[in-house]
Amino acid sequence: MPSTVVDRSPLPPHSPPHAPQGRRGNPWLTLIAVAFGLFMVGLDGSVVSIANPAIGRDLHASTADLQWVTNSYLLALAAALILGGKLGDRFGRRTFYMVGVAGFTVASVAIGLVGSIEGVIAFRAVQGFCGALLMPNTLGLLRAVFPAKKFGMAVGIWAMVSSVSTALGPIVGGLLVEHVDWESVFYINAPIGIAALIFSAFVLPRSRNAVEDQRFDIPGVVLLALGLLAVVFAVVKGETWGWGSAATLGTLAAGVVVLLLFGWYEARIAHALLPMRLFRSPALTVGAVITAVNFFVLLGVIFFVMLYLQNVRGFTPVEAGVRTLPLSLASVVASPLGAKLTERFGARFSMPLGMVLQAGASFGMLGWGAHSPYAAMWPPFIALGLGVGMVMAASSDAIVGNAPVEDGGVAGGLQATSLQIGGALGTSVLVSLIGTRVGSTLTGELTSAGVPAPAAEGLHEAKDAVAMGAAPVSADMPGQLRAAVLEGSGQAFMNGVHTAALVTGVLCVAGAVLAAVCVRRGT
Repeated sequence: MPSTVVDRSPLPPHSPPHAPQGRRGNPWLTLIAVAFGLFMVGLDGSVVSIANPAIGRDLHASTADLQWVTNSYLLALAAALILGGKLGDRFGRRTFYMVGVAGFTVASVAIGLVGSIEGVIAFRAVQGFCGALLMPNTLGLLRAVFPAKKFGMAVGIWAMVSSVSTALGPIVGGLLVEHVDWESVFYINAPIGIAALIFSAFVLPRSRNAVEDQRFDIPGVVLLALGLLAVVFAVVKGETWGWGSAATLGTLAAGVVVLLLFGWYEARIAHALLPMRLFRSPALTVGAVITAVNFFVLLGVIFFVMLYLQNVRGFTPVEAGVRTLPLSLASVVASPLGAKLTERFGARFSMPLGMVLQAGASFGMLGWGAHSPYAAMWPPFIALGLGVGMVMAASSDAIVGNAPVEDGGVAGGLQATSLQIGGALGTSVLVSLIGTRVGSTLTGELTSAGVPAPAAEGLHEAKDAVAMGAAPVSADMPGQLRAAVLEGSGQAFMNGVHTAALVTGVLCVAGAVLAAVCVRRGT
């Protein structure tokens, strides 16, 4: 029977214990070491979407198969992030960081060699699990070696590395797929992973909790994994099943019930997987929520922006990636800036500021049309990049910086879990909103563009393709009709984009208010 003794002790001071001296005690070398692994995971997360069409052609995969190339990774990652952080806290953050790097590297090479779509899906799940061992322990290691006054800047650089790697993904992936092959998208992880392992072996300190007589919370692991799997699965399948369907609502409800049971159980045992006392910090709790909102907006917006640039405007993946560089460069600048502002004024200032910038970017996209010049695009890109980078640095500091050192890995896992769930929701929910809006306006827009009413009614069946930015035209269409279909389809897609942008803008305003009201100055 588990112990029912609840830990009600106050949170310990936010300063790391005495660190080892020499190269293993140098916090900046630790930051460089974890940056290798973080860069590898961030790059891999955004290059796969570029490689999916080539994977489908080469391995004769269906659309459902390609969805599972992404979903298997996401499910394994989301289910194990907090477990990965807890294992690092308990048995050694350095050990589990390096195990994660090694496993991620081997799985990446295996994906390129396996030669079947089933093998790709299986090894993507292995990648996800290894990423869950790696990611939370990057922040846990930083929390253990950096003093409180410098931790914020370390998190800012950590966020910058994450932003750069994610932003480079579409460009690097496009170049590799276009000029080499899709397997090279995964092989590129091998030299990065080997460099990470070699450097980490020389500089990373041994970092773990001093207490060794704790029971490991196996029931908590099972409950959390089942709850997160159900919630994330409902989110990624919501568009296919329908958001109001019994399957989606039932799976989502089951996941929420299991997570509530997990929280009830964790509050009643002495050595919990996720100590509930962490949530007594308003900054940590709000930081987790804002992290989810931040990546809801970022990944959701990037998804429909890439559809717009490639399918509506006709740019190649590389050209589209280059045009989003202002977003990437702005996030690089904003991450250390957000850390500095958080250090100077607190998360109560920097988190709302970042959310307001993202709201401005979203509302700015309401002015986009099917033929908007690039001059109308780059200002929202810059505002979004500034907001995302600032919020990422501030919310990561709020979560991990307000956790005790011995719970640094768990806090890192909480931050990464919030990020993954928010990102999954952003892509799924915004795609669903765009599809709904396209379905309700497509026939009218086609008719307004000059398509005869009977033909417009018939083309309504292509609403799913239009929701992805693709116009239902064919080579044998008369030129005038083809032009009208392109115009009407583009306008219907933009109607969906405007709805998605409005929702993200309102959500960002709500996030700004939440952070301003609920996070105390100096927390």
